[in-house]
Parts: sequence; structure tokens; C-alpha cells
Amino acid sequence: MDLSGILRPDAVKVIGAATSKKRLFHDLGELVAGAYGLRAARVVEALMDRESLGPTGVGHGVALPHARIADLDRMVGAFVRLERPVDFDAVDRQPVDLVFALFAPEEAGVEHLKALALVSRTLRDAAICTKLRANVDPVTLHTILTAPKAHKAA
Repeated sequence: MDLSGILRPDAVKVIGAATSKKRLFHDLGELVAGAYGLRAARVVEALMDRESLGPTGVGHGVALPHARIADLDRMVGAFVRLERPVDFDAVDRQPVDLVFALFAPEEAGVEHLKALALVSRTLRDAAICTKLRANVDPVTLHTILTAPKAHKAA
């Protein structure tokens, strides 16, 4: 599994400012609706439901909101780079500017966890985050996220 199979180029966007986490979820809903044909309202509802279980801000300016969606037949993702960070109730209490949202079919089990781990590993890489923050072109951001990663020997 790699991110190129999860993240379409048209599911990557730079947003000038989101005034809140809820507004960001609405922006993500619209982005996902356009890229994958899902209903924006359903995406926002699923993100809000998942977030009510606990914040998905993982620290260092990164958030990984994720949710299961009925009628989805495969794992899909969306990436947003915020020009102005937003409060996300992250574990380190720092605002978030890199957001990778992951959506899985309701019946997805281990595949959802594998995809979430892949996204998490990718965005824990400080070099990748630095490149993402240094670019505003969605095509470049997609290329950075989906570039093959060198595997480290065990």
C-alpha cells in the first residue's frame, strides 16, 4: 500500500485560512465531494462523529482526521495545507497546518489501520513536513506525499 493509491491529485488543496476545526471539516467535505463524489454533508458528519471520540491532532502541526463512510468502496484520502494554522486540540496544544484526512469503507478492518499507519509515518517525517510547508502548489504537494519512500533496513 502506498499513498498514491489513496490520494488523488484533485484531493489536495491549499487553504488560506480556516477559522475553526469545524470550518476545516466543511472545507474537507467539499474537497472530498469533488474528488471522490461523496456527499459533503456525510463526510463532515463522519469527521465530527469521529472527532467527538477524541482529537486527531497528532502534534507538530499535523492532524489526521479519519472516519468510516457507508457506500465507500475503497480507502480514499484528502490533504489540506493551511497557510494559517488552526486550533485542533492537538496533543501538544500546537495549531495545525498539515491535515491528511482518511476515509475508509465501514467494513474496512486492518486495511484502515494500515492506511492510517502509512499516513502517520509519512507525516512524522520532519523532512516531508518541511517540504510540504515550503510549497503551495497542490500538484507539488501531491508529488511530495506520494513519492516512493526509501525503506530503512531492519
